[in-house]
Amino acid sequence: MSVEDSSREILEMESFHTRFSAWTPFSNKSLNSQLFQERVTLISHWFDLWTNKQRQEFLSTIFLRCGKSQLRFVQDWFSERKEVAKVDFSTVLPRCISLYIFSFLNPKDLCAAAQVSWPWKFLAEQDCLWRPKCTRFGWFLPYTPAEKEYGAWKHHYLACLSTLDWLTPREAAALYGTLNEPKAEDEELWERHREKCLRKIIWGKIALRKKELFKVRPPWVSGTCCSRLLKSRCQPRLSQSVKGRVELQEAGEKQLIRTSLDALPKRSNVSGSHSYPLLPKKNERGVYKNYDDSSALQPHLILISSRIPAYEMVVDSVRAGVAAVVYEHSGLTLEGLLRLTAKALAGRRARSIGIFSDGNSREVHLLQGYKIGIKNLLKPEVRDFWEKLGSSVATAEEGGHVDLFVPLAASEDGMEILSQLSQLTGTLFSAPTGIATGSYQHILSAWLGPQRQGPPPAVYFCESKLQAWHRFADLLEDALRSVRTHLGPVLRELQRRVSGRLVGQLMFDTMSVASILENEDTAQALADGLTELSREHRDQPLEFLSSFLLKKCSKRSKDFEGNDLPEKRDPKAARGSFPKENVMEDNSQDTTSCLRSKGLNSGVLVELERTLRLHPAEARARVAGELLRSERGYVQTLETARAAYVAPLRAALASNRAILSAANLEIIFADLLRILSLNRRFLDDLGARLRSWGPAHCVGDIVVRFGSRLDVYTNFFNNYPVVLETIEKCRDATPAFRAFLKRREKTAAARMLSLPELLVRPSRRFGEYVQLLCALRLHTPAQHADRGDLTAAVERMRTYAGYVEQMKENFRRKDEMSDIQRSIRGCPTLSEVNRYLIRVQDVAQLHCCDEEISFSLRLYEHIRDLSLFLFNDTLLVSSRATSHTPFERTSKTTYQFVASVALHRILVEDIPDSKYIKNAFILHGPKREWICATETEDDKFLWLSVLQNAIKSRMEK
Repeated sequence: MSVEDSSREILEMESFHTRFSAWTPFSNKSLNSQLFQERVTLISHWFDLWTNKQRQEFLSTIFLRCGKSQLRFVQDWFSERKEVAKVDFSTVLPRCISLYIFSFLNPKDLCAAAQVSWPWKFLAEQDCLWRPKCTRFGWFLPYTPAEKEYGAWKHHYLACLSTLDWLTPREAAALYGTLNEPKAEDEELWERHREKCLRKIIWGKIALRKKELFKVRPPWVSGTCCSRLLKSRCQPRLSQSVKGRVELQEAGEKQLIRTSLDALPKRSNVSGSHSYPLLPKKNERGVYKNYDDSSALQPHLILISSRIPAYEMVVDSVRAGVAAVVYEHSGLTLEGLLRLTAKALAGRRARSIGIFSDGNSREVHLLQGYKIGIKNLLKPEVRDFWEKLGSSVATAEEGGHVDLFVPLAASEDGMEILSQLSQLTGTLFSAPTGIATGSYQHILSAWLGPQRQGPPPAVYFCESKLQAWHRFADLLEDALRSVRTHLGPVLRELQRRVSGRLVGQLMFDTMSVASILENEDTAQALADGLTELSREHRDQPLEFLSSFLLKKCSKRSKDFEGNDLPEKRDPKAARGSFPKENVMEDNSQDTTSCLRSKGLNSGVLVELERTLRLHPAEARARVAGELLRSERGYVQTLETARAAYVAPLRAALASNRAILSAANLEIIFADLLRILSLNRRFLDDLGARLRSWGPAHCVGDIVVRFGSRLDVYTNFFNNYPVVLETIEKCRDATPAFRAFLKRREKTAAARMLSLPELLVRPSRRFGEYVQLLCALRLHTPAQHADRGDLTAAVERMRTYAGYVEQMKENFRRKDEMSDIQRSIRGCPTLSEVNRYLIRVQDVAQLHCCDEEISFSLRLYEHIRDLSLFLFNDTLLVSSRATSHTPFERTSKTTYQFVASVALHRILVEDIPDSKYIKNAFILHGPKREWICATETEDDKFLWLSVLQNAIKSRMEK
């Protein structure tokens, strides 16, 4: 190496000279920057791996080593990227200054400010802000607020504001006329003359109407009053009969006023007021009117029980010109049913009234707890109901009658009920003879009683729709039992809301807000038209809606009377449209003598005798043939279960490819096969007897012999819950059995029925036995040899049918108690002997601010929502909460147990309605009390009526 090369190397080494570190070059900037970036990356990697505490120690070490320039840089960096927190002035300034700022806001802005935060809500509800706003309008508190109470003046302002009466400019002009416009002298004279004429006409008509009402006043008016719990002690209470006459008188007065107004000469609209067509009032809950009030003075009325399967289809089949009232079977009293009837009639007398409810040939299941039979027909409450209902129907001379859609004419007890009802009310009663088996098929059989306008089904219902309902009633009875309970009220409310939303959306899309307020009547008419269109199901909806709106806009409804009244039909044609059934003839002196012994008037007796025109021997042969036919169908159903299920399962078990074990096979089908063997012998005996049938032959001994072997059915019904539980257990645990059921169910070999549906068939057979045997005994003379055996057979079958119904009711109550027990959190044990649920009522719990002032001035605060579960021996109070699921419309209701009070320790106190509270009452318990309020007046009336009856029954026990 030369000297120059060595000197050059020394200079290069000096250029890379470092200080404190051999790895930090200061003279070469590129290498220095590269090395700095590598070390920053390494430290950042270490920083990411450190814990939070280690990071904090590192930052504190770095900040301590920083100078002022570095710390100032950090401060500027934070100020640019992070905003400084804003401070609420209400938390910093003194309260008096904050209140002074809020005092410049109006009531609407104060309510909006109260929603900002809790400090603002506390300040915006202070009495010093709301007191001047109330006193300016003359609104003063009726009590002195407590020392620590705030917000009283705000609540008082809102309460007074919500009760103000306000009118739109158009309504004010229509009511008071144009302001500052003097009336002419001839106009004032004309108005005085008009008022004088009106007064004279009304006085004369009212006096004449009072005389007519006094002549037709029923002699059985009791004058009893309802419970004083339903009204305040300071309010007078009229009897139901007096109230009915008052309502009838008021309706007559209104009709006379309309007539007199139409008779007066018209004058021009000089005052600037406008006349609008009168819109009908909203229908009451459960009342469906297919007629115009002014055109149908005596309508037909049909009462439909909610216990009828698919009662919505029955309502849809009601003819035009008939008022349909759907009433709740459970939770309603006789007094409440009379109230619904009076609202539907609106002071008029019905041409006829039909009652479409459940029942059998011995009693009418009118309401829950009111099975009208021969034993309780003369009870004061039941007798008073039928007397008042009969007074709402036209007299027998005018063609009025009551139609009971229950086969009472198929038994002697039913005939006795019809006889006593006719004697009590003086009105003709009609009922089907019931010579038909199946679900509600007795409606289309022959009818006993007057048929001047054709068969009763033809008077109230459309033929095609009613027959369609008959075909599906048996299947829908089971399927719709739970659906009606949960969705019935929701669907009715949904129908009304959907119509209103459609009209509202249309108006808001095409009109301004001012136009919407001016056309409020038009919107209501369109909503009513859409609701009516959904009920009618017309093929031409636009034509129907235009016709409906034309009727609304008509000043004189008599121009359109022909469109609302039902079409006139030939009674013979109407009778021919339904299945032809021979009517019973009255050659039997026993039946007519029995009816005459009841003291019936001659007119009613003639009408009843006119329908009994079939020879007793022929009618008896028809009933015996129906007994044989129905028994053959019942045995074929049981044979279907044996052939479709038992035989394949036994064949698989015998071939060592068992689908079901022998023990489970015995549990499920052993009792059913014994029933099949018993009924097959009974069918053979009936067939052998009826092959050579004659008037002197008997079938009662065969039925009595069959009734003595019903222990097979008893074993089946006792093991029925175990059978269903075994089927479900095997279905879940055995895939082969699950696949077998899937292949067999709903096939032609199984008659489109599943295994549980086939097993339920024996429980329904005894009701058919009772119905057919009662009809057979009715057409058997008293001196016939078969009369005694038939009576014994009827009593035996009736007793066993009652046993089956009691078992059904016990299982239903047990399941209902289990559901309530699971739905209420913290609920004590509810399952006790003989306890059952009567009604569930949703109410709002209120709190009274000051109980020392009078009822009319008390203010109440809504605390929470309650659900009252009324049992036959206790009242369970629970709080109700509703929660919504995200992305779902359905809501979930939860209950929390609050208290349970025995019925005999409850005291009910009524709260009179005021402008501050409606539909409220107080429940006093031994230790607590609850101030409750319902949403509607009808809910309060029905709840207190049911609660009063439950307390009374408990006290009697």
